Amino acid sequence: MTSGRLTVVVALGATQTVAWASSYYMPAILGAPIATTLHLPTSVFFGLFSGALLLSAVIGPSVGRLIDRHGGRDLLAASNLVIAAGLLVLAGAHSFAGLVIAWTVLGVGIGMGLYDPAFATLTWLYGRGARRSITGITLIAGFASTIGWPLSGLFLHEFGWRAACLIWAGLNMLLAAPVNWLAIPRHGMPAALPQAAMELPPADPPRAAMPILAFFFAATWFVQGAMAAHLPGLLQAAGASTTAAIAAASLVGPAQVAARTVEFGLLRSLHPISSARLASALHPIGAAFLFVFGVPGIIAFALLHGAGNGMITIAKGTLPLALFGPGGYGLRNGLLSAPARMLQAASPFLFGLLLDQVGIGAVGLSAGLCLAAFGSLFLLRPRRAVVTYPRVPSPVRGSGASRWMTLSSRWDHLLPR
Repeated sequence: MTSGRLTVVVALGATQTVAWASSYYMPAILGAPIATTLHLPTSVFFGLFSGALLLSAVIGPSVGRLIDRHGGRDLLAASNLVIAAGLLVLAGAHSFAGLVIAWTVLGVGIGMGLYDPAFATLTWLYGRGARRSITGITLIAGFASTIGWPLSGLFLHEFGWRAACLIWAGLNMLLAAPVNWLAIPRHGMPAALPQAAMELPPADPPRAAMPILAFFFAATWFVQGAMAAHLPGLLQAAGASTTAAIAAASLVGPAQVAARTVEFGLLRSLHPISSARLASALHPIGAAFLFVFGVPGIIAFALLHGAGNGMITIAKGTLPLALFGPGGYGLRNGLLSAPARMLQAASPFLFGLLLDQVGIGAVGLSAGLCLAAFGSLFLLRPRRAVVTYPRVPSPVRGSGASRWMTLSSRWDHLLPR
């Protein structure tokens, strides 16, 4: 990774950390005190949060289309300003109406600025070579909850929730937005690559690849959302004490980052389909530990779920790139994200109902969805393609050197370089 690309990856990783910590992870700490102050049930606050996630799913394809055309520099910088505006409205909210406005603005900011737009920006910049860069920003932003939750708790304890929202708004406006504006290059792949490289004919994607990927991400993101909301409760339903359940659940974050590190190093030679299959199989394996061993299996379950969760986040960026190429990546990723985000928004409520009814048996649903997602990827069979690359003519006359080289490969044309 060149120094220029490393700068972009580090900058995006940092700004993604701020964006995630101040929007998606903020409600876990500030939701209850905000609802109490506004004399509203906590469920209303989190219901509006789910609505914001649905709104982000609706605007996702349009955001992706804009990045395909113009790159993500302006849009990602603007997203931090929109998130900041939502936090400012939230800080000044004194009624249900104010809360609705705040989450509407935050939903737009989430749709403009979290992982999918960042992945699309990297693809616009680096084309098929974006895989390592996508993994890089998830390595850094994987600590968003680890950093965001303690900071939100500190701000809440020292200054109150309104001041906490103002501080996060300031970090978005004064830190994240300028960094995105200054660090992301103005010109992307179309200006950076030689014309010959741009004219390579793309391989045909596997048949029915879009609906298969849409199902895969919808199923796995439902599980992600359910576990994010209910993992400690699920572990308690397995018989663990509150302290043990929270301690085990806290291992999910480190497991995510560790798995992404492995993907960045040992697994980078594998096609993203293989990585995604492995990722979707880890949660069911962890569920088996939980069913067989009970409380002694909660650590294995948390670690395996976290590892799979971390790798699926990378697959969300790299799998569509490998199968379809960089052309139209932003729009395609937005379309793939829409059903996944909708199910993710509904998963805390639906899984919570099931957990109340059947207890630990609810993990059978999450494991079954992951197994179905695992099986669906075996329907993806990338086609063989013949790609012709121009070769620079030999300066030595009469050498008989060929001016063209033909490469036939099943996978190589799909793997990022």
